[in-house]
Amino acid sequence: MKTATYHLLDVFTDTRFAGNQLAVFLEADALDTRTMQAIAHELNLAETVFLSTATAPGHYPMRIFTPTEELDFAGHPTVGTAQLLAELGLVEREQTLVLAPPVGELSVRFSNKKATFTTARAACVTPGPLSRASAAALLGLEPSQVLSEPVISSCGLAFHLVELADVDALGAVEIAAAEWKAMITPSGAEQVYLYVQGSSDNTGATIRSRMFSMHDSLCEDPATGSAAAALSGYLATLTSTHRWTIHQGVEMGRPSVIETAMDGDLIRVGGRAVRVGKGEIHVE
Repeated sequence: MKTATYHLLDVFTDTRFAGNQLAVFLEADALDTRTMQAIAHELNLAETVFLSTATAPGHYPMRIFTPTEELDFAGHPTVGTAQLLAELGLVEREQTLVLAPPVGELSVRFSNKKATFTTARAACVTPGPLSRASAAALLGLEPSQVLSEPVISSCGLAFHLVELADVDALGAVEIAAAEWKAMITPSGAEQVYLYVQGSSDNTGATIRSRMFSMHDSLCEDPATGSAAAALSGYLATLTSTHRWTIHQGVEMGRPSVIETAMDGDLIRVGGRAVRVGKGEIHVE
């Protein structure tokens, strides 16, 4: 038996026990895919990161697992891993860090205690299977509470984007399992990102959001950087606003703040993270 050490963080927050939980294993080169997936299932967090030894200064291969599958890309693991490397002194905050999950290289910069990465891909927006009426049925809302026709957007992980009228509608959502099975599952994108547009000025706009996904079972995520990127890329095609502050996780009691901005066709996603603890797990 050998021991693998992991660090536990809360991401998109500077307050412990808020934001989105993350486990990060450093120097995980000796772990095979099956073991990584088993560990992620055992820890049962939204995502677990396995980082390989740097292939060049400030350049780390990264793999991301949910309890049930590997992901090509995810936002809060990228921000959390970057913050961890900086806090441990493995990278300097003055240098650019490159994390390389399957989606491609993600360039990360540090500023004002935040880590901000640039997506490897522009947002790809396509029509989805949901109409305003069917989205309302899925969410247990009235059709009038869905403001626009839903779309699917992806920067490496696809989300159904559904705009709601106000935070009361956002808080009242009750997912209908039968509607999900009929409309969301066949689409191949098992993530729904709900959002309410708030105030805006020449510095940017605010958004409140919730994210639901279905893999083994329905679950809600307190902070979803990949969804924030997909939404920002979509909104940039509709308005002149190119900077957003997205508040997620409020309804779960784990408030999170995600900051996004357009960088040409790509999207910058940033936030803070706080270390919560450290543990060991025994592997064959």
